[in-house]
Amino acid sequence: MADPSSYRPKTGEIPTQPGVYRFRDPSGRVVYVGKAKNLRSRLNSYFANPAQLSTKTYTMVHTASSVEWTVVGSELEALQLEYTWIKEYSPRFNIVFRDDKTYPYLAITMGDKYPRALVMRGDKLPGTKYFGPFYPAKAIRETLDTVLRVFPIRSCSRGIFNRAERAGRPCLMGYIGKCSAPCVGRVSEEEHRKLAEDLVQFMASDGSKFIRELEAKMAAAAKVMDYESAARLRDEIAALRRVFERNAVVLDDSTEADIFAVAEDELEAAVQVFHVRHGRIRGQRGWVVEKVEDAAPEDFIEHLLQQVYGEMDDADRIPREVLVPTLPANEADVSQWLRDLRGSAVSLRVPQRGEKAILMETVRENAVQALALHKSRRSGDITVRSQGIQELQENLGLAEPPLRIECFDISHVSGTNVVASMVVVEDGLPKKSEYRKFKITGDAARDDTASMYDVISRRFQHYLADLSANEEQASGQISVEEARQAPAKKFAYPPSLVVVDGGPPQVSAAVAALADLGIMDMPVIGLAKRLEEVWVPEDPFPVIFPRASAGLYLLQRIRDEAHRFAITFHRERRAKSMISSVLDDIPGLGAAKRQALLKHFGSVKKIRAASLEELLAVPGFGPKLAANVHERVAQPNAGEAEEETESAQEISE
Repeated sequence: MADPSSYRPKTGEIPTQPGVYRFRDPSGRVVYVGKAKNLRSRLNSYFANPAQLSTKTYTMVHTASSVEWTVVGSELEALQLEYTWIKEYSPRFNIVFRDDKTYPYLAITMGDKYPRALVMRGDKLPGTKYFGPFYPAKAIRETLDTVLRVFPIRSCSRGIFNRAERAGRPCLMGYIGKCSAPCVGRVSEEEHRKLAEDLVQFMASDGSKFIRELEAKMAAAAKVMDYESAARLRDEIAALRRVFERNAVVLDDSTEADIFAVAEDELEAAVQVFHVRHGRIRGQRGWVVEKVEDAAPEDFIEHLLQQVYGEMDDADRIPREVLVPTLPANEADVSQWLRDLRGSAVSLRVPQRGEKAILMETVRENAVQALALHKSRRSGDITVRSQGIQELQENLGLAEPPLRIECFDISHVSGTNVVASMVVVEDGLPKKSEYRKFKITGDAARDDTASMYDVISRRFQHYLADLSANEEQASGQISVEEARQAPAKKFAYPPSLVVVDGGPPQVSAAVAALADLGIMDMPVIGLAKRLEEVWVPEDPFPVIFPRASAGLYLLQRIRDEAHRFAITFHRERRAKSMISSVLDDIPGLGAAKRQALLKHFGSVKKIRAASLEELLAVPGFGPKLAANVHERVAQPNAGEAEEETESAQEISE
């Protein structure tokens, strides 16, 4: 990895104007593209103190070996150039939104001599009008089948069209009236294109104009007693109405909006959007992205809008309203960019109340469900789990597959309320019945390595005790009845792999604890969160797994679960200590009177603010006890005040 100081540009060389910058790796590949209002200020933030950067930014500046920049005239130009470069280079440290599934669109190939209507997925083609996306695929196929009755343009492939043209006979669609058969000259090129343009206009609107025209024609046909034509027009009207009846009416008929929502965790984010046209939900799209870039919510939304609307060749598909959960970082510039793309005003805002806010909550729920489904499929897929276990065995050189993995994590705030967690994964799935919590006190709580030594020692002391008990039972030293009455041996099954949250110091502490117990053949690794490096004992260099590796994903999931479990236990302990530490040491204040005191005032904060007279009003409190409480609580010493401030800090990872 490169040292950022080796390629840091001199501060005076960096301009202070708006611009776009690119980090490149030793091979010359662009690994990150960003923009800034002030290039000097932004770039200096990457090099001032790399050790304080977030995990992924730290990885990026150490992966890169050079940085270059381009000055532009305004922040709007920076926004446009940033999107262009992200699309061109696909940098590994930029968030790239890819659909979580390939959605079908109704496409009309207006660039062809004889435009064709078809259902399309995948990349968009120039000169083609797209409508949708539609979900499920059956909906768009039924829609296409319906509209071809009224707008009978060709839907056949080029090969079928050419074959029919040579034979002088139309295909089946021409015979059943769902194609005007331009291949055999039933309509001219201009007439066929007019049908295609009418279909485009119909799909882009609510269809009311065409329905009114057909109703007028139906009435005229009925007036002259041409009932056959009137019946055909009646069926066409019913068919067009069915196209729009399939879409739920959720807002006012004049509403045209895209409504975005996001659900995320530390590693991934799911995005969902509902496309509302004429008050109806006409389509839905979703993305699940890996958070390779440490982006704030407003930056995340900005990148999302850049990629979603920047890829649209058809500006007509950008609605009048774009509703987002958080306004982007450069709201004015993004709004102007959208206006320029659409050619008219675009309202970019966060709905606060009303029907649109309610619908956004529905979209957010879809995003939550999409993220949960993505994770459950990835962790629940037996193929992926097996692949992850196999990769761990191969990359770590294990003698057998790690079918049982135990992960340990330490949690505390500045050395107070130190706790540890142990989570268990068997066959790639969590086994929550065997999770364990550990309280750590005394010398073991002085630092993370001592705490890791303590918790590993305690866990494997249980293992050795259970192993010894099993051996005694097998040798007949205890009776069957005694064995039945003995407690269940939860630690008797040893892990195939021990994972600790941390780097070489934590790994060394775990190995030392096992060695002191006489356990020399237990595989131990550490997963350092900063760079997602895997450390093995007595190796000066980490094992680097591919970023998309199933084995690394399995380790990350175990580590994050251990971290969550440890923090939950720590918060419980801290909450109890914040209440009990102040009241427990007061002479004469037992459990019953402490409960009465809390019930009377409601919180420790109100007890601190109480006067001596107010304390005397508590049932069961005499002058001496009230004076003790007032002296110890209402006027806390510096140490207690310091402890309270400390306990309000964020939990250390």
